[in-house]
Amino acid sequence: MSTVREAFRSQAGACARLGSPFMDRLMTLCAERLEPGGAVADRVLGWTGETGSSGASVPLRLAGALHGLVRDGTDPGLARVYPPSQAEEDALWHEVARAMRDHERRLLAWLESPPQTNEVRRSAALVAAATWVASRHPLPFVLSELGASAGLNLSFDRFALDTPSTRLGAPASPVTLAPEWHGAAPPPRPVRVTERAGVDLNPLDPGDPAARLRLMAYLWPDQPDRLVLTEAAIALSEARPDRGDAAEWLVHRLARRRPGRIHMIYHTVAWQYFPPRTQAACRAALDRAGAEATPDAPIAHVAMEADGGAEGAALSVETWPSPPGASGPTLLARVDFHGRWIAWRAES
Repeated sequence: MSTVREAFRSQAGACARLGSPFMDRLMTLCAERLEPGGAVADRVLGWTGETGSSGASVPLRLAGALHGLVRDGTDPGLARVYPPSQAEEDALWHEVARAMRDHERRLLAWLESPPQTNEVRRSAALVAAATWVASRHPLPFVLSELGASAGLNLSFDRFALDTPSTRLGAPASPVTLAPEWHGAAPPPRPVRVTERAGVDLNPLDPGDPAARLRLMAYLWPDQPDRLVLTEAAIALSEARPDRGDAAEWLVHRLARRRPGRIHMIYHTVAWQYFPPRTQAACRAALDRAGAEATPDAPIAHVAMEADGGAEGAALSVETWPSPPGASGPTLLARVDFHGRWIAWRAES
């Protein structure tokens, strides 16, 4: 149980740093007051393996399940202590504990799937990375996203990205991303996508009411700007991810050579959820395809993932054929996990 409680405390700190006082309070209350005795509490406290943000993300699973009860009107009592309410800790915990007792079957079902926020603001990193890639490979893009959730970030080329020096992406887009930007920005380059596809073990269709509820429930209740941005991205989204294992799907995608195109494979805070066997198979598939890449059919692997660094995630890119003197991925930037800021490191 101590491991799970530590995961809640760690998540509370992360939520505070990511600008969600409510989630900080909720996660802290769970760490301090969650006790065995109910089906939901017993499932959470008895979780085995890595329960924190680098593993199963049990705290966020529970938070999303509870927020879902609020968003679809299932539990009005819980809704009364959720934002914009500023309920006291005792009142908040009373309703949370009651909701866990009253909605055991539904909450247990939600707990079995990892969080799927499909954080649209992470597309800021994708726009910047694709622009950088386009400056070196001025070809139309084929996109393949691993861990695509609802596929919203498959449309990153349709979003606008504001930096202090320039506007990247689609300038007239109704979805404008404006992270706090540090460092130089890559010069504008067109990113034209001719084909896009994604894969997820449990893909969400935002056109389905139940899936849309799940998608929105993992956004934090006191961050309405994220809710508005996600709704706008849904309106632009057309691609629907395939259901399947990332490695098997990637092997199939890489088997087809696409002359005159650059194939960009990417993922954002998804790699950690892949089993080690899947990670190894994806890496092997990329290495094999990279060895066969040619200048008229290059491959780029863009990753925005935790790397143990002090701040945010690493945004890296590896391209094949490899540039002269290159060895492994190039670090482009460090990026806030929710895309609130980007510290650009690469030469423009």
